[in-house]
Amino acid sequence: MSSARLLESQTSDEDNEDIERRPHQSHSRSCSNNTTPTHPPHPMVRKGGVARRICLIGGALFLLLVALCYLTLSGDTRLGGSEDSEEGSHHGLGKQRISVMESRPADWLLRYTRPDKHEGDDRNPGEEEFPGNLSHRAQEIYEYEWNFKIEEQTTKQMQIRNRHRFDPRIHSMNFRPLNETVHICSESYEDRRQFMQDKPQSDYVQLPVIYFVTPTYPRREQIPELTRLAHTLLHIPRLHWLVADDQEKCNDYMDTLLYRFGMPFTHMVSPMPSKFRNENPAPRGVANRRAALQWIRQHNLTNGILYFGDDDNTYDLRLFSEIRKTQRVSMFPVGLIADYGVSGPVVRKGKVVAFLDSWVAGRRWPVDMAGFAVNLEYMAQYPYVNMPYKPGYEEDLFLRSIGLQMNLIEPRGNNCTEILVWHTQTKSKKLGMVRLESKYLDDRSNLGALLHNLKLMGVTSTTESEGRNALISKNGRENPHSKILS
Repeated sequence: MSSARLLESQTSDEDNEDIERRPHQSHSRSCSNNTTPTHPPHPMVRKGGVARRICLIGGALFLLLVALCYLTLSGDTRLGGSEDSEEGSHHGLGKQRISVMESRPADWLLRYTRPDKHEGDDRNPGEEEFPGNLSHRAQEIYEYEWNFKIEEQTTKQMQIRNRHRFDPRIHSMNFRPLNETVHICSESYEDRRQFMQDKPQSDYVQLPVIYFVTPTYPRREQIPELTRLAHTLLHIPRLHWLVADDQEKCNDYMDTLLYRFGMPFTHMVSPMPSKFRNENPAPRGVANRRAALQWIRQHNLTNGILYFGDDDNTYDLRLFSEIRKTQRVSMFPVGLIADYGVSGPVVRKGKVVAFLDSWVAGRRWPVDMAGFAVNLEYMAQYPYVNMPYKPGYEEDLFLRSIGLQMNLIEPRGNNCTEILVWHTQTKSKKLGMVRLESKYLDDRSNLGALLHNLKLMGVTSTTESEGRNALISKNGRENPHSKILS
């Protein structure tokens, strides 16, 4: 969860719902009152359908105008723009019109292709047999019914879209499409651990894989944090560790370290875009998580559990057993969050009904990044899954992008009464500096190899011109290093 707690409250555009819905409703009423096919048609309509055609053409033009205006306002750029598509695109509004036709019963065409009964026709109106050609009257009824249903479906989807999207004027600059290029440093799909939790790994082959995404960045605490986290993950069967590093080049030392742990992993570099680095607060970890989401998409993974685990958090081993049961989206409280010391769902009668968090700021889902897990099969239903560069709103926007609803949330951790993950943080310090002549970094002592490894880890560095001279003590007395190492 981002530490940005001073951002302005998020603007909700639910107030605009009635404004955008009213034209559709009034138009539907105007057409249905005058041209509903269940009423006897006007003689003018029987002769040529002139009035009905005018209404249909006018309705089609009106729908086209509304659609164009709506797409313009929403900033939808699924056709190749550089901005993120909004929640409406995440919910597949464009696909809904196609799905309406695809979801019809097999005999739906019979309802609209029955010809007018001509003189001398003895067939009953309910008989299924019908000629191949449509009568003029049946064509008119079909076109009217079809357009009316499309309009009704579009209106319903726009109402849903209005309730679940942000004001594009606020978020368009921070809502980017998920189009990262994934740079893989090293990866291994082999699990070389012999035993996990006192059982051979063959006992766990039926479990879904947990894809544990860890964003990280270069600092003196980076390697110690990853080492500590790794020794928690070593106990977890069927886990693939996605380590995304915020730097331009691969770190060979980290490749070696991750391989040494023996668990399946993928190490990638995913630097934050330069234009965000000078922002305060900066959207830390977003580029890393986006790269991991892109990796999952490229591998077409639909079986497993996605979890975002920071490198400085503390995890109870029971958490992994809990999230592995996730069917859609599971949630649980996270300890040591902001003023309340906790952030998590409010549960009544086994259902999530609200959230406890000291910084709401207009977020529909005010949760910590470590407080939820997602089933990949469920997430695969939403091709526009995203995590925009919006500090403080990363979790909220991601959960919106996968169409989360309150009734879909699965409370974990004994109905969200237990803390299974802690938002612990290590205070970062400046890079250490040791002033030591390079001639003493040879094999006469261990210091050469030791300081070389610490430099690779990003913990400390050596210099010949800056800082205090390195002092070495013996018998409680400080001595210049030259006296001991010469």
